[in-house]
Amino acid sequence: MSRAALLVLADGRFPAGGHAHSGGAEAAVKAGRITGAASLEDFCRGRLHTTGTVSAALAAAAALGLDPVALDEAADARTPSAALRVAARRLGRQLLRAARVAWPALELDALARQFPKGAHQPVVLGVAARAAGLDAEDAAYCSAYESVSGPATAVVRLLSLDPFDATAVLARLAPQLDEVARAAAESARRAVGEGVDALPAASAPLLEVGAEGHAGWAVRLFAS
Repeated sequence: MSRAALLVLADGRFPAGGHAHSGGAEAAVKAGRITGAASLEDFCRGRLHTTGTVSAALAAAAALGLDPVALDEAADARTPSAALRVAARRLGRQLLRAARVAWPALELDALARQFPKGAHQPVVLGVAARAAGLDAEDAAYCSAYESVSGPATAVVRLLSLDPFDATAVLARLAPQLDEVARAAAESARRAVGEGVDALPAASAPLLEVGAEGHAGWAVRLFAS
């Protein structure tokens, strides 16, 4: 196993399409829920412990080799918003394209055949991590970090927030990222024996509602 592969997979420059998505931050900015570094931190913390936790567990489970079809169905069931389901599959398709070039593997080829229109991004992330020689906790870390780094980067553009302040938000959340990644990996290990129902199903209704409204905007900086 090359732990350095985790740095490649988690790098914001990895061509997986994440730069086009704000993780709900654009809608939150317009609604006045994010106005600066402090409210960005609150937003990211909430996202980490809801959708971030769910995504990290799905990624960890995929890295352990659980059936991607079952995991994709579980992701669907945990994503009420149709707009977010579309965005997750779009991101999954782009991530899969990049991962197949970076880490050619039969598992990735099979995933592309099973989901020609794209699987949910955390499922693809977990399979990609497995192809890169990473373990379940690595996949969970990558997914958890993405759940907060995307909004933080987006808010730098949306509010002209000082990048130093945005980075400080991520640094302060680091201990909670550790907790979420460890718990996600543990739930994934339980799912090996108990099935996908053992994975968390935390919800974030404001993210879901915001995504539905955001999808109908005539002008927006981010796809979701």
